[in-house]
Amino acid sequence: MPAIETTRELVAHTYATLERNLAPVRQRLDRPLTYAEKVLFGHLADAEGQTLDAGRAYIELRPDRVAMQDATAQMALLQFISSGREETAVPTTVHCDHLIQAHQGASADMETARVTNREVYDFLRSASARYGIGFWGPGAGIIHQVVLEKYAFPGGMMIGTDSHTPNAGGLGMFACGVGGADAVDVMAGFPWEVLQPKIVGVHLTGQLAGWAAPKDVILKVCEILTVKGGTNRVVEYFGPGTASISCTGKGTITNMGAELGATTSIFPYDERMALYLKSTQREALADLANAHAELLRADPEVERDPGRFFDEIVEIDLSTLEPHIVGPHTPDLARPVSKMGADTRQHGYPAKLSSALIGSCTNSSYEDLSRVADVARQAAARGARAKTQLWCTPGSEQIHQTIQRDGQLAAVEEIGGVVLANACGPCIGQWRRDDVQKGTPNSIISSFNRNFPKRNDGNPDTLSFIGSPEIVVAYALAGTLEFDPQHDEIEAGDGTRFKLAPPAPAPDVPEHGFVASDEGYLAPPAERGGVKVEIAPDSERLAFLEPFAPWDGADFVELPLLLKAKGKCTTDHISQAGPWLRFRGHLDKISDNLFLGAVNAFTGKAGEGLDQISGEPGVSFPRIARHYKAEGRRWVVVGDENYGEGSSREHAAMEPRHLGCAAVIVRSFARIHETNLKKQGVLPLTFADPADYEKVQEKDTVSISGLAELAPGRPLQVTLHHEGGATQSFEVRHTLNPDQVEWFKAGSALNILRRD
Repeated sequence: MPAIETTRELVAHTYATLERNLAPVRQRLDRPLTYAEKVLFGHLADAEGQTLDAGRAYIELRPDRVAMQDATAQMALLQFISSGREETAVPTTVHCDHLIQAHQGASADMETARVTNREVYDFLRSASARYGIGFWGPGAGIIHQVVLEKYAFPGGMMIGTDSHTPNAGGLGMFACGVGGADAVDVMAGFPWEVLQPKIVGVHLTGQLAGWAAPKDVILKVCEILTVKGGTNRVVEYFGPGTASISCTGKGTITNMGAELGATTSIFPYDERMALYLKSTQREALADLANAHAELLRADPEVERDPGRFFDEIVEIDLSTLEPHIVGPHTPDLARPVSKMGADTRQHGYPAKLSSALIGSCTNSSYEDLSRVADVARQAAARGARAKTQLWCTPGSEQIHQTIQRDGQLAAVEEIGGVVLANACGPCIGQWRRDDVQKGTPNSIISSFNRNFPKRNDGNPDTLSFIGSPEIVVAYALAGTLEFDPQHDEIEAGDGTRFKLAPPAPAPDVPEHGFVASDEGYLAPPAERGGVKVEIAPDSERLAFLEPFAPWDGADFVELPLLLKAKGKCTTDHISQAGPWLRFRGHLDKISDNLFLGAVNAFTGKAGEGLDQISGEPGVSFPRIARHYKAEGRRWVVVGDENYGEGSSREHAAMEPRHLGCAAVIVRSFARIHETNLKKQGVLPLTFADPADYEKVQEKDTVSISGLAELAPGRPLQVTLHHEGGATQSFEVRHTLNPDQVEWFKAGSALNILRRD
């Protein structure tokens, strides 16, 4: 088991495997390969026999490693413990970054977290030690930043229990967010199964200039492809413009590719990646990558004639790209900053900013914070300070110590910035605000990656906008959304006005190197048999799992409708984060948040509906679900487009399963959530005719027939039993393959894993 860093031996073995697997694949396909295809096919469990058909075939892969963050690791480890394995089959790490609440600042918030979350940290640390997993304690850094610094390498494949795992694509890695059950399969030695993705090419030309930053590339791509444009697709960046973007800038772009719903996003290997490897004490890996450079980029024919190899091509000229801001409420509502003021007035957004936030896993690189410091120093030189609260979240202790040494941190603090812990904090709802009461309309701007309602602070009336870190600081200095840093002026300390200059080009990496830090890391002990996994019998935060019951062999007959969701129903809507993060290791406790954010299509209200058994309206969805379960009734959910968008949290599948969900019928699914439902034994179905969504009525019961003949490609029949006795029937489809059909029959994928 590797210690802290990815070892040279592991990388050398990976490159040898890629070369061995790609030989038969090239012979079978008889064509050149894109870079994403090289890494994907190079990790096939069976390169000679695996059916290859993008968008249709499920493929089995052998990832090189697994990474988990503390919120999702709890349930993943509980499932792994249930599997009966003695140790993980691949290098695995746990990173404590989600449970630290942002409130007063780094020192106070860290102390609170250690006390508040002690039993969870003890569980994660003891389980990691017991099963051979590397453990990064609270304060060490955000999972994706630490992975980039310590574990990612060009040509590798990693899965992680966080949707922003593709951050490592900035270092040329095929890194994919998954649910915990997928991670458990790989940790237990089984292949990772995924629908073979199609490939979207983003052709970059030119070079970023002025206020434009790598963040603006992905904000523009989100606008073009939308939040569901990447579903079951890989976004591969290519063209001469890729070399003009730093390794960490590439990471910003691939990180936020999760907002497209993409399987992953990836850049080809280049000198900027080699520089980053060398600067993070991995020169041996850079040498290996240089020796295999042809393996780590697309074949030359791809760039000469990309139309032959990509399912879709997006063209972006970096030289003409303006800085952008997206939001509110969705990451694909984009406009250049030059139109932000007009948009604010047109839509009635609160113009005054209540907070500005920089950092996070998406934008906390040395380059990012150096550009931020440039803007801050310009303001400080004229006596200007932020006109709204400015928060800064370093991505890791290594970044924190380095920017402290080199002065970027002091520059942010000089204009009023408050430094938070090296953790996710406000990015994932762990933000305790004292300035704005829930229900108060207000606007914030951040350099984060996600901006769903309630995402940052639990307030549905907070309008969250996203931009690059330097743009966020400029807006913090102005204090208003009605501002364009390219043309408008801000107020100096003496009342005069001046215009900020675009930040000067910043170095990819520190001139004097990073302050190397392994603070917070615990390697698993050599002798692990005597290590006891710590869960108190009376814990309200952790509980061992009970297996889900297998399918009884019968069709689903007249199951009550729990919810018909209207519009966007993300995993945040299905299983909220924020204060509920404390129950991520206790399935029954966290199930009390089920669908609290989902909008009822019949009433327009969130989190409540009709209890069909009692006839009572306005009951919370978790209460209704528990009532149905107590009466021995399973139930059905109906959803709209891209159902389950957003975070990889499998709680959004496990909670419905735990409380009795039999099937989810929607117009379309987000990739990770559909897989999570399959893993937990819930039938994910789509309307053959999306218009059939409109037929579903509030008091319907739902029958699903044909389950005895459930097979790949075979539709099922749904019958709606309306109040008064009328019925309507229609066809629904599914994407289950033979193995996934067996998961359904067994009650869950974990039930099968236990048997093997």
